[in-house]
Amino acid sequence: MPSTSQGPSAPPSFGEELLDILTQRFSDSTCTFHVTEPARGATWVDFPEWVSPALRRALDERDIRQLYQHQRETAESAWAGRDTVVATGTSSGKSLGYLLPLLSSCSQNSAACALYLSPTKALGTDQISSVSSLIAGIPELSTLYPATYDGDTPIEARRPIRDHSRFIVTNPDMVHTSLLAHHQRWARLFRHLRWIVIDESHSYRGVFGAHVALVLRRLLRLAASYGANPVVIAASATSAAPAEHLSLLTGRAAHEITEDGAPRGERTIALWEPGFLPGVEGEHGAPIRHPAGSESAQLMSRLIAEGARTVTFVRSRRQAETVSLRCAENLIGMGRREDAQRISSYRAGYLAEDRRAIEKALDNGDLLGVATTNALELGIDIGGLDAVITTGFPGTVASFWQQAGRAGRRGQGSLAIFVARDDPLDTYIVHHPDSLLGTPVERSVFNPWNPFVLRAHVYCAAVEKPLTDEDITFFHAEQVVADLAEEGLLRRRPRGWFPVALPAADREQHEGLCPDTAHSAVSLRGGSAHEVLLVDATDGRMIGTVDSARACSQVHPGALYLHRGESFVVDDLLLDDHLALLHPATPDYTTSARSVTDIAVLSEPSPEESWHPHPGLSVANVDVEVTDHVVGYMTRSFDGEILGTTPLDLPPQVLRTRAVAYTVDPTIFDSLGIDPSRIPGSLHAAEHAAIGILPLLATCDRWDIGGVSTAEHPDTLLPTVFVYDGHPGGAGFADCGFRLFQQWITATYEAVRSCSCESGCPSCIQSPKCGNGNEPLDKEGAIALLGALVTMLETADPEHGPTSSSA
Repeated sequence: MPSTSQGPSAPPSFGEELLDILTQRFSDSTCTFHVTEPARGATWVDFPEWVSPALRRALDERDIRQLYQHQRETAESAWAGRDTVVATGTSSGKSLGYLLPLLSSCSQNSAACALYLSPTKALGTDQISSVSSLIAGIPELSTLYPATYDGDTPIEARRPIRDHSRFIVTNPDMVHTSLLAHHQRWARLFRHLRWIVIDESHSYRGVFGAHVALVLRRLLRLAASYGANPVVIAASATSAAPAEHLSLLTGRAAHEITEDGAPRGERTIALWEPGFLPGVEGEHGAPIRHPAGSESAQLMSRLIAEGARTVTFVRSRRQAETVSLRCAENLIGMGRREDAQRISSYRAGYLAEDRRAIEKALDNGDLLGVATTNALELGIDIGGLDAVITTGFPGTVASFWQQAGRAGRRGQGSLAIFVARDDPLDTYIVHHPDSLLGTPVERSVFNPWNPFVLRAHVYCAAVEKPLTDEDITFFHAEQVVADLAEEGLLRRRPRGWFPVALPAADREQHEGLCPDTAHSAVSLRGGSAHEVLLVDATDGRMIGTVDSARACSQVHPGALYLHRGESFVVDDLLLDDHLALLHPATPDYTTSARSVTDIAVLSEPSPEESWHPHPGLSVANVDVEVTDHVVGYMTRSFDGEILGTTPLDLPPQVLRTRAVAYTVDPTIFDSLGIDPSRIPGSLHAAEHAAIGILPLLATCDRWDIGGVSTAEHPDTLLPTVFVYDGHPGGAGFADCGFRLFQQWITATYEAVRSCSCESGCPSCIQSPKCGNGNEPLDKEGAIALLGALVTMLETADPEHGPTSSSA
């Protein structure tokens, strides 16, 4: 039922006026809920006495004469030498909280250095601009030389930056490949490193978070060897346990600031469910809703036509391109051709100068609308936006609030719309508003002790500086070091553990672990170290790259690939040559890979990782080996109709990872009236629905996890459902599913039970990536099974559940 915080006689807010226009214009769709948050005033405090007088004068000239309460608390904590994280809302001025101690310190000590880490290039560029503008004209900071050091930095500029800059903006990838791999060249920075700023720290999660945590620990270890002990300051979106998160990243204790003292404009938040496509059927006759991307493009064009500058967040690079194109087409159809020319897409993969131009045009108002991936979610000041559209659940509740906070940054009223995709999670959210709007933001899930991740970083650390016993304890790497020593990759000497260079013929089987190539062999983004080059076969130009581990599913022969408004079809995938050949084409369909997956349990779970809540139900957290084989692809029209399937002959991919698994005694199915022929479809449907709901509890995406279900698995000899991490060694997602199993299954049951379809649809039990073409699926059986699981879990002893045993 729609809801609003305004009284019946109160005039509608700015956001409500826009929302009313949309609900009248799109009568086939439904605004399932809306609420207007009132404006909030600021909590002001005075500057600390220790702030540099010259810096105070520069801030006075910008009419900044007081601080928000959280800014001062952050500054005071960091100035006292404590690692500190400030976790407050979007546009709350977190940067000033860490810049006050950083710049004051650098003005007092002409050698002091700072390292600023950004998860995106756009955010780093914005920070350089802000700091350079702030310190202009301050003599004490004239030698700070703020500079960006990343993949876009010209080769000729890199040495001067290493030799002279005292405020270096970079990213974790560059810290790994340059600062740590060649730390001797950075000796000046390491000796005088006083501050490390980790901006948007909540974005470091999953496998990427695990890699970044180990990069940061290696960074702090090397800094200590040069005699430095930098203070770490992190800025984060509002999140659960931010100090715990920073401590997991750095291995050090941290202090958190969470009370937000910044003002906020009035904001209307709406949950939006697209209507059904008339006369269109999906797999097995299931009804199909308007795709969330095309719905967002329609909403975006209408908002822009009403004068509301809008950013639309989407889930993929391809969708960023298509939404911007369709928005422009819609505006042309409305007779607004000039407005259509002021729409753009924005995503990773663009040239640096193109990204900068889009950011500038969006900030100064030249652009009226942008369709973007989460590349514009973080920190960048992009001017007076009026509306934000979030297309599908962005992965975390924290990300949703980050995106919603992009509008109204100047204190004006704003509108934020969540547009549901046709899948179990989004459907659940739009009909259970508290699951998004009333839920505390989640903890970021990542595991820096994942042996698959830890192995390469421990070897890199040994290359940088021999490992001591204290280092090994710091990294929790006792077993990894023992394994590396047994393989002949590490050798103990009186000064510690040293790396060993193997013969070239043996390096391939050890993932490139060699002193000369160790750092380049590690991909922080969670994929393999190799990338497949995408080349236009008609003219030889390189279009882009894709991780080789994902190549079979993303750039298989026949796949449709989009890049900056151009569409291509893949002609051939040459895995041995790390090359895919494409040609320009504009087909009227989309493609999605189909695969067959097998799973094997590698070892028995420990007592802490198994749970028996009922005689007929067992739950476990296990190590597994997953074999995935892409066997074909499906083509669909743009409105979702299936056009056909095409077989493929590609090699299987093998993954060792973690999985949460549950087994059900066959007698449970008997008691539910589910005969043996229906067990596979019931398990399969329950598996799909559970995969769709898990991202609500773990900070993952549906595409980060996979699943397998079987009526009798050879390792358990029972009906079994597995949900596994899609990353080597696991990213913590399966672990989270195990800990929160009861909450997860209860939400899954509610999502399937409440769906209005008759026999299953994408909103409940159908999966867009099912290797079996969503066959077999039994919605009625899944509802009965999930309901029985909920009952069994409700009667279980909470003292012996996974939450207590895993704490």
